[in-house]
Amino acid sequence: MTARRADLLALTPDALAALTNRGLLKRAAKAVDAGDGPEVGIEPDGTLTGEHPDGVRTRIGAGADLDAADCDCGAPGACRHVLTLVLAYQATAAAAAAPTGPAAAGPVPAGGRSGGTAPADAVPGSPPPTAPAVPDWSPGEFGDDEIEALIGSRALVLARRTHRRGYNALVRRPTAVDPAPLVELPSCTVRFLVPHQLNYAHTAAASGAHGEAVALAVWACRVADETAPGVAETRVEVGGATAGADGSGLTAALELADEVLLDGAVNSGGLAAGFAVVRRDLEAANLRWPLLALDDLAGQLTAYRERSAHHHPERVAELLAELHARHRAVTGAGAGARSRVLGTEEAAETPLRRVRLTGLGCRVAGTAEDRTVEVFLAQADSPTVLVLRHRWPVADGTGPTGPEIAGRRVGGATVGALAAGNLVTESAARSAAHRVRLATRRIAATTVSPSSGAWRSLADGLVVRDLAGLAAALEALPPRMIRPRVDAESFRVVEVADVRSIGYRPGDQRLDAVVADPTGGTATVSAVHRAVSPGALEALAAALRGDRGRPRFVSGAVHRTRGGLVVVPAAVAVDGAVVVPDLAGGDDRGQLAPGVAAVADELGDAVDAALGLLAELAHRGARHVPVTFPGRLRAAGRTLAGIGLRRSAEALEGLAAGLAADPTSVSGAWVDAQIRLSVTADRR
Repeated sequence: MTARRADLLALTPDALAALTNRGLLKRAAKAVDAGDGPEVGIEPDGTLTGEHPDGVRTRIGAGADLDAADCDCGAPGACRHVLTLVLAYQATAAAAAAPTGPAAAGPVPAGGRSGGTAPADAVPGSPPPTAPAVPDWSPGEFGDDEIEALIGSRALVLARRTHRRGYNALVRRPTAVDPAPLVELPSCTVRFLVPHQLNYAHTAAASGAHGEAVALAVWACRVADETAPGVAETRVEVGGATAGADGSGLTAALELADEVLLDGAVNSGGLAAGFAVVRRDLEAANLRWPLLALDDLAGQLTAYRERSAHHHPERVAELLAELHARHRAVTGAGAGARSRVLGTEEAAETPLRRVRLTGLGCRVAGTAEDRTVEVFLAQADSPTVLVLRHRWPVADGTGPTGPEIAGRRVGGATVGALAAGNLVTESAARSAAHRVRLATRRIAATTVSPSSGAWRSLADGLVVRDLAGLAAALEALPPRMIRPRVDAESFRVVEVADVRSIGYRPGDQRLDAVVADPTGGTATVSAVHRAVSPGALEALAAALRGDRGRPRFVSGAVHRTRGGLVVVPAAVAVDGAVVVPDLAGGDDRGQLAPGVAAVADELGDAVDAALGLLAELAHRGARHVPVTFPGRLRAAGRTLAGIGLRRSAEALEGLAAGLAADPTSVSGAWVDAQIRLSVTADRR
């Protein structure tokens, strides 16, 4: 073989699994290792050929990817024979390049890589193998003509339309651990599996969206190369226009929010038509994040009218302030990027082709009206966590609890299997908010297998091995009300090196456990007893004690509180299994070791009290609050000033003065106070 297929030699086992699936890859590797591989040949133009023992002939044309291979077996796409040919070719090339003589190691297993570590049969005293070189390249090198040749003119037109609106992306450059550059787009993740070969760009997006995603990813890499050369990971803003005379496009939405603020949620019954008109306009302008905020606000007002337990005055206040905050972030001095703040590039829903998802646990919630479960799923090779959400109405107020919900089916599988398993599906669709929907069509296969909790191989951006670094990253985030509106934004998988303590606070019905990462950083895993998950605390304590094997990872939402990190757990990965506390049986009546008493939080109490007053104003309406209300605001301001929050106190004083003078003109002052106190609450 004189020609050389560098593209096929560059395909790692992970890349081959991404292009096909791990089951096929294992079968192919087993065949090659057993000596049942094909006779490999390569033609002068680079076409790779294979004659298989079963008589099947396979050809991979020069420059063609695996899906374009020609195989006599008739299977569509990259079949077992294609994979076997690639692995046999890689093994042949590795054998030809291997050193000869007594120091040479045995044959290279198919689908394997040395990874820079010494093999078990290495000769003592021989020099250790060098670590694999990190490919020095960027997908930004591809020109638009190359992109068009691959994806076609129609997909390129769609991509340029998105580029004009602007979008944001996370760009990760190659490393020794993962040599494939990665671009996290709002709709999907794109990986460039082979250096300098655009046709090996891989994404989970369905075929109709694949080409557009590849173009957007290449353009994101270009911007990263220009603005942050050499940086391992960077977030970039691509295309779009800065906000100027056109403003944010939220004028009508802000006017509607002000109507709610002035008249109050209690008097909002006549605004349904206004919400419908504004929603239509936001949808037409593709202002995805304000649209979702408006939908949530409408849902809160409907819940109030229906006397639903889902209504929360504090949530109404947050949503009113969010609309104003996004407008200010786009139009004000030092404004944030339009695409990130308004979600202008977000597709409402993106269908995914065959995708592998790993269950990271779930959370169960309930009211007298319903039960809701959120299953957290990690997408292979991506730090993104998708949320599968399902709601069951409760007719008589006595709905199912976690153990019963575990057996209920969603998308063709039980909740318990999804939360603690590995899912391979061809019927998933991903929303802008990172929610995933599973269709139940018979032609779209979905399979679920148990998970062993081997989460170490999940994407680096998802697995946390340095809690101090995570705390710094959370501290650097922009305020929550102007960040992208995605579910499970703060969800992480924390590697557990040690469990320092486990304690129960009977007064709060709270279990707190301090865990340490491999670097010695700590976080508190905290869970509260809830009737919908009666055995959650016992199951969590048992898993962290090591009753079912050593705890390896804890998954859950992570937030900062009083200078430390708190994890609200969704699952614990122990040796060979995944424990999902919210689905566990039991009644939390088991003996739990007492914990340290809670320390008073004077600052938190003062901020919460002030936010409660602002929520009360939005609930009643500025036009309808009693004459004593300004005095209550001033009293709360004095409390804030007394603990050092002087600017928050000034914001409340300004609102109180405005209410006393003219209640109809206090929108700006109320928004100032709500934003300042909300940001303070998030960062305390």
